[in-house]
Parts: sequence; structure tokens; C-alpha cells
Amino acid sequence: MKLAIDCRMIGSGGIGTYLCGLLPYFVENHQCLLLGREADLEEFRGGTSSVEILPCHVEPFSLKELFCFPSDMLQAINSCDVYYTPYCNIPGRLFGGGIKVPIFSTIHDVVFLDIPELAGGLGTAVRRWFYQQAVNKSRCIFTVSQFSAGRIRSHLNCGAVPLVVTYNAVPHWFTQEDRGCRQGERNQDLLFVGNIKAHKGLHILLEGFTLARQRGLAGRLVIVGNASNFRTGDKGILERFQALPEEAFSFTGRVSDSQLRDLYRQCRLLVQPSLYEGFGMPPLEALSQGTNVVLSDIPVFQEIYHDLPVTFFKAGDSADLADKLLEAWKLPPPPPLDSRYSFKRSADIIFRTVSEICGK
Repeated sequence: MKLAIDCRMIGSGGIGTYLCGLLPYFVENHQCLLLGREADLEEFRGGTSSVEILPCHVEPFSLKELFCFPSDMLQAINSCDVYYTPYCNIPGRLFGGGIKVPIFSTIHDVVFLDIPELAGGLGTAVRRWFYQQAVNKSRCIFTVSQFSAGRIRSHLNCGAVPLVVTYNAVPHWFTQEDRGCRQGERNQDLLFVGNIKAHKGLHILLEGFTLARQRGLAGRLVIVGNASNFRTGDKGILERFQALPEEAFSFTGRVSDSQLRDLYRQCRLLVQPSLYEGFGMPPLEALSQGTNVVLSDIPVFQEIYHDLPVTFFKAGDSADLADKLLEAWKLPPPPPLDSRYSFKRSADIIFRTVSEICGK
């Protein structure tokens, strides 16, 4: 079976990481046509003739992708048996057709439909259109949790299109050179990995952190990201930062994957106060580096982390978060993370599903 795989979102956060985790298993088992930037894809060629790279610089979600995707690229895609995309954008042409082979796409979450104020009326409508188009054109939709599958069914007309869960995982390169850290070597930092969007719960974290400091917590809050993004994006967040002593928090700025891995290895705790996620990778990444995690008890976290060594607090409750921070601060390092979530397992599910649907 020959797969055409859209790789244009490599380097674009979690979706790119998800695809890079799957690609080694794709190219190992099948002939693959990889669409994307050559510099991003050379590592997956691996000296094998089964991988062909098709340079493509058409931006995802652009008008060119929607209405006049290059005909030679569509022809190359249609020479394959299957088209797979790690997200919900599917290229085509206003005139002259589009992708004719079976399409398999991915919807990681529908947070913009569940929390419409994130994008406003027009932005939400546009995203709904893209999601629904992916459902309409695909033989199957993959997603990263049972929670997301339920929300997709709730918001979109899926009809007979199957939804198949392929859980996210920690990429192999994230755990390589696994030197770890003894608890005595760790600093006194609490790490937050996220953004300023309200559903990430940063305002709850700042309230809980302030309460915990008043009760003796001596740690520093380290936020992965640029200070300008957090300080200028929300007046309430800015006021909470201004109420803290300067030595109580810091911003890392933009970090590489290896720098993020080192931050996990060095910190005392990861705190994930999200009010909504489709999966939520930082807790899994932190556990893989032997770091304790405090996270909200939202449904998807209960699904993913329910029997892993994490500390839950009541979502949205800053007082309970303060309690749990003080408790988790004294915990020994968690045991090594088991292999229940792996990209190999998710890739096997994708292969099996595609084969069953396409009869190959």
C-alpha cells in the first residue's frame, strides 16, 4: 500500500509532534509519498527507496490550498492508494476535482466549538466548516481521546463515518539520552507549559500559586513562553503577575524540544491547570522525565491519567490547587512511565483501520 502523507504541519506545535511520532512507523511499513518542506522530511527518507518526498510549500488553510492546489501534486497524491493528513485541512481545486483516493484525516479536538468565545462568531463558523468538510470527505476520522471523539460526535454530523481513537504519546527522541535527575539535583521550580488562552487555566494557577506561597511554598513559577505574550494578552493575568515578587516567577522565552525536555528534568513539579484539552501532552512528557505532576480533574485528564502517578485537583478551584501543590511538593519522584501510550501502537491502529476500510 502506498500512502500519501501531508507533512506540511511539521514544526507547528502539537500536530507536528504527533505526525513526527507516527512517521517512523509509516515509512517502515509502507511506501510513502511525503508532502512538505524537504528540510523537514530528509530524516524520514532513511536511505530507503520506499520514501518519496514531494516538495510542497502551499500553506495549510490558505486559499491556494482550498481552491487551486497544484494539479501535479494532486496527480501525485492520486497515484497513491490512500491520503492521510494529521489535521482537518484537505487540499483541492475549485475546478478540476481534487483528491480521488480514500482520505483519512484527524481532528485532535473541537475546543473552538466547545468554547466559541476563543475565536468569535466568524472564526468559530470557519473552523466548524473545516471540521465538517474533513468528516464529509474522509473514510475515517482519527482523534486522540475518547473525550474528543464524544465532542466531535456532539458538534458535527458524522453519519456513518467511524471515529477511531489513536492516543497521543511521548516521541522516542524525547526520552533518548535518558540520563534522568535524582530528586536532590532538581531545582525548586514549578513548570507551566501552555498559553494564555482562558481554557489553559493560567489565571487559576497564579491564584493557587499565590495561596501556596502564603502558606510556605518556596518554589518559583517558570512559564514556558515569552513574557510579552502572557503580559499583554490579558489584563487580569498582567495584574496577577504584578502582584507577585519578581523573583517568584520567570519566563523561558521560546524553547527547543531538547530545552523543554531539560526543563522537565530539572523542575520539581509540572502544573497543568487546564479547563479543557483534547489530550494534554505536558503531563505525559513530564512523567516520562521522572517529574511529578499536579493537574486538573477535567474529564479528558481523568481518561488519560486516571491510574498514573499524578495529583489531581478540582478544576477551577485555586484553593484546592494550593493544597495539592503543597502536598505534591513533598512527593518522591514517580516511577518510570509505562508504555500504554506509544506511537507504534497508534500507528498500528491507523494501519489496521486503513486496511480494513480499503480492503487491502
